[in-house]
Amino acid sequence: MTEATTVSAHNEMQAPGHSGYRSGVASELDPVVAHNRSAWDREVDSGSEWTVPVGPEVIAAARAGSWSVVLIGYDPVPRDWFPATLAGADVLCLASGGGQQGPVLAAAGARVTVLDNSPRQLAQDRMVADRESLELTTVLGDMRDLSAFGDASFDLVFHPVSNVFCPEIEPVWRECFRVLRPGGILLAGFMNPDVFIFDADASENRDELVVRHALPYSDLTHLSAEERARLWGQDAPVEYSHSLTEQIGGQLAAGFVITAFRERPHHAGPTAAYLPGYFATGARKPEAVRQA
Repeated sequence: MTEATTVSAHNEMQAPGHSGYRSGVASELDPVVAHNRSAWDREVDSGSEWTVPVGPEVIAAARAGSWSVVLIGYDPVPRDWFPATLAGADVLCLASGGGQQGPVLAAAGARVTVLDNSPRQLAQDRMVADRESLELTTVLGDMRDLSAFGDASFDLVFHPVSNVFCPEIEPVWRECFRVLRPGGILLAGFMNPDVFIFDADASENRDELVVRHALPYSDLTHLSAEERARLWGQDAPVEYSHSLTEQIGGQLAAGFVITAFRERPHHAGPTAAYLPGYFATGARKPEAVRQA
């Protein structure tokens, strides 16, 4: 299910329920998608750091050529992972709402579309676009379903750490491959699955690492509803671990060629002293085979 709206200096900013934008009906959604949609809307209300839009000074710097965005934690993505120029490039910010990466890339010259599962997160992108007179399209939808876009629609897919909220990720990689043009780039960030073996109560409340969970992990299968509510609240987003076979192997199986790799500690929590919490990959869709 996808709904789209475009915001620019010449178009009225549109909100859920207004002409040109319709919020999803939770009863029609996959239960996990519906739950995490509402959960991320509440993250916006609570001021989560990943929902706070960039300020005017960041956009001004991006317009002047000084910009950076993050895939994992607080680590800026190397500029040589991006196309040589963003001017005129068609970019899909996938599951990347919040008014952070999308507006920066638009200010740097790209034609940006932001797809996210949360209407409130998309509203943050529209707010920045309206404030800064940026051309930016927002689409409400599930990262596994990019049917709103035709084949070979984008030059770059920017996909920060978000498939941790998705129960299956092979469809994500297949759809990314489909919507990219030959030679197009996929930049993806994701969680190290090993961080999920530890007991969250011990990690978050006592700063201890206690091995508890076998992988693959899911909040729904490894914790009771009561424990989830005690740790994070009844309505917190649901998370899933994904193996490196699913993450990196899934990209390769979809047809991508991996061209770059980084790892970084998690930005919070005791695992940072012992192992990487995040991985990031750069990948490319091969150029079309030329016929003799």
